Amino acid sequence: MTRTGPTPGERTLRRPELRPLWQTVHDRLSSGRPVTRVRLGPLDDAQREALADLLGLGRLPDVRPSVALARLEVAVAELCGRTVRETVTDLVGPLADRATERRRQEDERAGLWAWLDAHDIVRAQPALADWAASCRAAGLVGGSPGRTRALLTDTLAVLAALPAHAEPLPVFAARVVRGDSHALDDGTRLSSLVLRALAALHDTDPPQSAADRRAGWTRAGVADDELSATVLTAGLLPGGDGPLARVARACAEAGQAASLTLAQVRAPGGLTLGTRPAAVVHVVENPSVMALALRRFGSSCPPLVCTSGWPNSAAVHLLRLFADHGAILRYHGDFDGEGIRIAAYVLDKTPAQPWRMTAADYRAAVARLTGGPPPGRLTEAPWDPELTVAMAGHGITVVEELVADVLLDDLEDVGRADMA
Repeated sequence: MTRTGPTPGERTLRRPELRPLWQTVHDRLSSGRPVTRVRLGPLDDAQREALADLLGLGRLPDVRPSVALARLEVAVAELCGRTVRETVTDLVGPLADRATERRRQEDERAGLWAWLDAHDIVRAQPALADWAASCRAAGLVGGSPGRTRALLTDTLAVLAALPAHAEPLPVFAARVVRGDSHALDDGTRLSSLVLRALAALHDTDPPQSAADRRAGWTRAGVADDELSATVLTAGLLPGGDGPLARVARACAEAGQAASLTLAQVRAPGGLTLGTRPAAVVHVVENPSVMALALRRFGSSCPPLVCTSGWPNSAAVHLLRLFADHGAILRYHGDFDGEGIRIAAYVLDKTPAQPWRMTAADYRAAVARLTGGPPPGRLTEAPWDPELTVAMAGHGITVVEELVADVLLDDLEDVGRADMA
């Protein structure tokens, strides 16, 4: 026999006065937790009468009654032979499982922050750990782990592309962020996240004004022009006929430092390092160390590059260029908090390896001193986790100039012929 409509029992369950009951039961069952009773109300007189009829009560229930789910199951089964779950699904809609959904979201959030903490860029530059922690504290973008991960992925892509190559900000953004020239416009979430990360790297306060933000981008090489970004070199004798090779050779042969612009580093004309064993290029943080090397070695100075603190786009581009041509890069800097962050940055942005930058080197240097200023904020040295532990224990900064004699002794055996 074909069924043509709801049964009398089903019509009873569909009474408008029972709608608050089914909506409340649906909500409680969707919690994903065990349910034994549901609290209703406030109910008007018609709703109380409908509930009394459904449950077979001898008097009207309270305005805010508590209904046992077991009793409701019996009443529904007698009326239509179905369960309460089936009834509310039919009358209200599919049941959710909010407890399971909450656990899923919690797992997704935990996975997001674990992914950020373990990201290669964050691990390579531990100073970014504080920035990652601030991202976690700020919470999810729009409550969405997916949107947050997408934003952080773009942020990390920008950080990986820095320092930029003297590009205007819109040009840099279009190159790095899926062709979107406005992705890093002032005030965007992405721009703010990147600038906060750069502030964490440099141990400065996050930018508060438009001038601060422009300065942050300039320091990252985005606003540099090809002439203002320069890098100091000494003893470089590359082959080739481009401006880089010719200027570097002329200064090296005169026993002078060369200040190479980004334009010269990027200019066509090429360079060669010869066919003999790979050249070793030593890299220092402070110009005074290069000055001491030139004073000692003159025109015989081994290949040397100076980052002058945080390396700009010219320095990074030059070091990558020499590494691409087979040179071995070795880096040394100050033993203080910023020096460790600069070293981590250089080692992350170029193929350089640390040069006398271990905990043992630091302890040997401290043993020669009678004191010194504190090292400031310390973050892990990825190449030697024991280094910053030792620095924190001694509490003394060792600037590069204080170990210059050791560094120059290392350079003594480096032949300039490797750069021919």
